Amino acid sequence: MAEVQFADVRKSFGAFPVIKGVNIDIQDGEFVILVGPSGCGKSTLLRMLAGLENISAGQIRIGGRVVNSLPPKERDIAMVFQNYALYPHMTVAQNMAFSLMLGAASKAEIDERVSYAAGILGLSNLLDRYPRQLSGGQRQRVAMGRAIVRDPQVFLFDEPLSNLDAKLRVAMRAEIKELHQRLKTTTVYVTHDQIEAMTMADKIVVMHDGIVEQIGTPLELYDYPANLFVAGFIGSPAMNMIKGKLDPQDASVFVAEDGTRLPLPRAFSSAAGKPLIYGLRPEYIRLDAAGIPAEVVVIEPTGSETHIIISFGGGEVTCVFRERVTAKPGEKISISIDTEHVHLFDEESGMRLVD
Repeated sequence: MAEVQFADVRKSFGAFPVIKGVNIDIQDGEFVILVGPSGCGKSTLLRMLAGLENISAGQIRIGGRVVNSLPPKERDIAMVFQNYALYPHMTVAQNMAFSLMLGAASKAEIDERVSYAAGILGLSNLLDRYPRQLSGGQRQRVAMGRAIVRDPQVFLFDEPLSNLDAKLRVAMRAEIKELHQRLKTTTVYVTHDQIEAMTMADKIVVMHDGIVEQIGTPLELYDYPANLFVAGFIGSPAMNMIKGKLDPQDASVFVAEDGTRLPLPRAFSSAAGKPLIYGLRPEYIRLDAAGIPAEVVVIEPTGSETHIIISFGGGEVTCVFRERVTAKPGEKISISIDTEHVHLFDEESGMRLVD
């Protein structure tokens, strides 16, 4: 196991910069997820860590050792890809043992490591099968087993669940998290799925357009987003954003563009006169007969919850209610807001206001 550091790492393809000075410290044994939309640079960053892409500037360290110029085989890492990359003519056991065979490990050592990895991944009874005889989830476990037998300092996962169906993705999320808890190996995992990031990571790195927007635990990012991008990207359904300004006579009241007055947790006097964004997560809106009126636009029952889109504050706002709601589209409901969880953002800079 080892610490991993990215120190002012940059990458350009010709004159086009794709990684623009990234600094990340990953502690020994930590499970860190790089998350962001397609094209944000997360996979490029992982490939640079693996040695599959050269870096343009900065340093990457694994266990305190600068690895910028080291080939992949000398970095003591193991990578699990999106497409499994299994050899079709080899059995499960042979696929898992292949890197050890190349390293001239003894048969006893190979058998011991393959047996150990197969045991923790539930593959012991599949060792004689070929990839074509396996399900998608089993193939992914074989790819993980091939990484485990190498006993690396760092595991790298590049969107490993993208090819699986929804139910299997949920099961594999739990398996990968349990695997990390057992092995305690430093893990860097790339995904565009923020639900994967929220449920699996010790620490999340949110990336956008080649930069790091925010680093923190899943709940830190959810409860205290640094800016509008993080607020909108983390959470499903996404945070509601309502445009407006502070009341000129009362800095503890937000006035939406349609004149709706919304409460704030405290006064934000320094933001007086500025265009602002009122951020509110859907679950912090309550049904309240004495509250603010709104019109129902769409109702989406999910079973345990009811998602309702309402016309409110000059736009559409999503609410999540645990109780059953009988209202129909076009009807009026009244809501109140849990002000303790309201965020205010500067519209121009996108940054969350903290004063």
